[in-house]
Amino acid sequence: MKKCIAWLVAASVLMIGPGCGYRLEGGGFIHNDVTRVSVAIFENKSSESRAGISFTNELIREITAKTDTIVVDADNATRKITGTVRSITFSALSRSSSEEVTEREVTAKVDVVLTGAQGKILWSVKNFLATESYQMSDKVSDMTVDDEANKREAVDLIAERVAERLVSLMTNDF
Repeated sequence: MKKCIAWLVAASVLMIGPGCGYRLEGGGFIHNDVTRVSVAIFENKSSESRAGISFTNELIREITAKTDTIVVDADNATRKITGTVRSITFSALSRSSSEEVTEREVTAKVDVVLTGAQGKILWSVKNFLATESYQMSDKVSDMTVDDEANKREAVDLIAERVAERLVSLMTNDF
């Protein structure tokens, strides 16, 4: 009887384990075999002063959290990621009256390039778009302070979403 139970357990493990078809998201290296990469601060061509740093920091965070690729300084990497924040624009998304905007949309456009030895382009994307909405303050006295904070938060959230999507594209190599 013990042999029969042991045999059933072993057979169950073999059937369930490798044949299940599921795997955890993440892991692996960005773009095939890139084990080490440097990430330069994104050039910022937008009017948002912190955008280049926000996009760079989020990309580094995402690579570190979701892949096995190690982010190193430029002196220790043959592969480099450079990026440009082309633009960040804001538009009215909804209004409570013809003059009062209640929700805005922010759109970011970025270019990203992964280069290898001798500057060979391994992967790139141009005019990569992301949008995010944010609420305007409902108090007239707090509008300027709250709206600037909401605007910065929306830019930071776009940077996070762009980084997630870029790392996913690089690791999936689509």
